[in-house]
Amino acid sequence: MTFLIGFLTVAGCTLVGYVLQGGHLSVLGKAAPLEILIMGGTAIGGFIIANPKVVIGRTVKAFKMLLQKPRYNKNSYIDLLSMMYQMFKLAKTKGMLALESHIENPQESSIFQAFPSVLNEHHAVVFFCDYVRLITLGSDKPYELEALMDEEIDVHHSEGQAIVDAINAVADSLPAIGIVAAVLGVIHTMGAITEPPEVLGRLIGGALVGTFMGVWSGYGFVGPMARSIDQTLKTEAKYYQCMKVGLLANLQGFAPSIAVEYARKTLLTDVRPTFTEVEEATQALPAPS
Repeated sequence: MTFLIGFLTVAGCTLVGYVLQGGHLSVLGKAAPLEILIMGGTAIGGFIIANPKVVIGRTVKAFKMLLQKPRYNKNSYIDLLSMMYQMFKLAKTKGMLALESHIENPQESSIFQAFPSVLNEHHAVVFFCDYVRLITLGSDKPYELEALMDEEIDVHHSEGQAIVDAINAVADSLPAIGIVAAVLGVIHTMGAITEPPEVLGRLIGGALVGTFMGVWSGYGFVGPMARSIDQTLKTEAKYYQCMKVGLLANLQGFAPSIAVEYARKTLLTDVRPTFTEVEEATQALPAPS
């Protein structure tokens, strides 16, 4: 929703301002299709040349984030914290080996099934289960596990950053590509130098549309889209950070409620549930099995 509001604001204010200045949309409308073809083709071609196939695929998928609601809110974090509480409580009462059936097949786990919003996060579930598995296998040194978790989270971040960098590169190139389109328009205009002034005026105006569209699209749309995707990826990284802190606190022997509280403290304030909300949610849970 915010993306659409921003898109309409940029487009609407620019075009309305142009019309109020006495500009004619027909000039833009006539020149825009060819300018879009030249600029769009050049930008897409450069994007394909500059990036490996895996980054191209991830970038295309990442554009869906612009139209989707935020994946994580207060309720989804309450579910995550509640799931961890159940896991930690089961491990506390019956030992870490009691978690094996849950981590080996999360889709069949009664604990994961109780929290569909968590179970739907495939990569996050794999992250959590992998480290619980390492702990059950005897990896009980918190600092070593923390370093490994940080490394994996960094890998996740670098993959997301490659997407953002690729989009930013396109945004940075669009003003220059717009100049290329404008130069082609000037070349076309020079070929019609013998035409009357009104014809030359329209041709020159059409040529300048390329410069306008390059700067406008680069700074008004593509650059902000890269920023939006970057912010979304950073907020998603907090989901992993929350699991990391909870797992490490549990590994160090803290009670489940305290381990979950440590995890809660890592969350951004706009999605962080209160201590009371988490306590009420965890106290209402059935005994894990």
